[in-house]
Amino acid sequence: MWKTKRSTVKGYFLAGGKMVWWPVGASLFASNVGSGHFIGLAGSGAASGIAATAYEWNGMFCVLVLAWLFLPIYLAAGVTTMPEYLQKRFGGKRIQIFLAILYLFIYIFTKISVDMYAGALFIQQALRWDLYVAVIGLLAITAVYTVAGGLAAVIYTDTLQTVIMLAGALTLMGFSFVKIGGLESLQAKYFKAIASSHKGNSSCGLPREDAFHIFRDPITSDLPWPGVLVGMTIPSLWYWCTDQVIVQRSLAAKNLSHAKGGSLLASYLKILPLFMMVMPGMISRVLFPDLVACADPEICRQICGNPSGCSDIAYPKLVIELLPLGLRGLMMSVMISALMSSLTSIFNSSSTIFTMDLWRHFRPRSSEWELMIVGRVFVLLLVVVSILWIPLVQASQGGQLFIYIQTISSYLQPPVAMVFILGCFWKRTNEKPQCGEPDRRPSVVRYVHYLYFSMILSVITTVTVVVVSLLTEPPSEEMIHHLTWFTRWDRPAKKDSAINTSPDTGSDVYKSEHPPAQLDISVVPENIFNGNTGVAGTQKGSKLMRVFLWLCGMERKDEHPPENTIPASPEHTVASLEEQPLVKHILNVNLLLCLCAGIFLWGYFA
Repeated sequence: MWKTKRSTVKGYFLAGGKMVWWPVGASLFASNVGSGHFIGLAGSGAASGIAATAYEWNGMFCVLVLAWLFLPIYLAAGVTTMPEYLQKRFGGKRIQIFLAILYLFIYIFTKISVDMYAGALFIQQALRWDLYVAVIGLLAITAVYTVAGGLAAVIYTDTLQTVIMLAGALTLMGFSFVKIGGLESLQAKYFKAIASSHKGNSSCGLPREDAFHIFRDPITSDLPWPGVLVGMTIPSLWYWCTDQVIVQRSLAAKNLSHAKGGSLLASYLKILPLFMMVMPGMISRVLFPDLVACADPEICRQICGNPSGCSDIAYPKLVIELLPLGLRGLMMSVMISALMSSLTSIFNSSSTIFTMDLWRHFRPRSSEWELMIVGRVFVLLLVVVSILWIPLVQASQGGQLFIYIQTISSYLQPPVAMVFILGCFWKRTNEKPQCGEPDRRPSVVRYVHYLYFSMILSVITTVTVVVVSLLTEPPSEEMIHHLTWFTRWDRPAKKDSAINTSPDTGSDVYKSEHPPAQLDISVVPENIFNGNTGVAGTQKGSKLMRVFLWLCGMERKDEHPPENTIPASPEHTVASLEEQPLVKHILNVNLLLCLCAGIFLWGYFA
């Protein structure tokens, strides 16, 4: 983390724009596959079979769509955040602020609290610690290098943690299949894995007949196949192509070729979750049916504290009961790595959105130094809010954590995804009840599957955007210059802002009223910490504050240029769109290979 200038926007939020393809790909995978995946996918496998794998294999294609279609537009636009792109594309500030707030809500409800709960659940099963003690202990470790090192520290640790996750998960997969006798034995024994306390008068706790099929009945199943093909793809496009957590890693790449290489690596790695997460969860149900497959609310409450079901303990139970002592320690490292890699990525991206899209709106003249402080402090606030959400996650969705994540995503993300897609590629654009309980929700919620609801939302949003765009005047040239697929190669404007530290609304009036933010960060704003008008960290300053500034890479030097001095040659925040012909051909060949692998897997397990 010492390699990057952690006191600048580019250094802290974009890792200096120096990342090569393999850390980018590893970070994409690690940011996506958090502890929620290990707990949630294994739990869904134990409860209902392999269908949840569709989310992972859908992501195989969508991460490639990011690199080949969306990323060139973002790079040409020169943006740091996704709300900033929409602000440039459509003008004004309303959509930027709304989207920034929506992103932060999504991160809290479907990402941060879920991953913290999943990681703490594993530690609770392994060490018998209190859930909240485990959460707070994990966050204390995680917050240190996120706050101190920025995106560079996050990506480097993600890379190491990816190696740890793959080594541990593949090891457990091997032990699991050896224990049960292979895939054919799993297919035979899974349907007999029923808790001995099951009364036989309810479908609760019984294995699904279609457990080994990804494509399921379009009306009565838990994951209808039209919803899997269409309704699932739209939130997946939102996540992989417009979500700040994912896109920010690609923006940190040295150039477009390295970003494409990173996406290819992540896509290949997405093949593995079926074999190293979902199927081990199914094996856990076979080995421990009375625990993992419990159906009686009182018994489930005694086993795991959750009356909705205990399928989410499938993976931790497998680790604790199946592995010898040394390998249990390895799997503990895997879960901690998964939790930390996912959390640090979300923390960094959340602070980026809050700082660059919200704070700068209220303080347009804030210095870069101030933005760095705000970004770091916001992480701490985010942690507190997320902890408060954990009890609701714990009690939701029949014990299937992964389905909770996807349900929330399908309600919130499709409209945002369609706005991004239309903005990029059309220039003219201007809770389930517990088993056995009566369902009193409105019919549109009760009978319309959340994946179908995703499709409905997407169609409504698309029609609305198209109609409103056609009934209003076309966007001005500056609203589409470098901001769509068809204009990404446009010649640069007369004055191209090189570093995005001042808000850009596309309005000359706004710019005249609000001059660009102070780019020089060597002069500390007056009276921020100790009331001195000089340099923070002087003899009068607090020693604790000097240690904090040093840890964050924001210590001050003695020499300072005059105030309001703009650097003569500010560095660019985005990578080049140019690609070497040989590298481009290699990447395109791998794109075809990866697509073929994905299509084969879908067809084989359909």
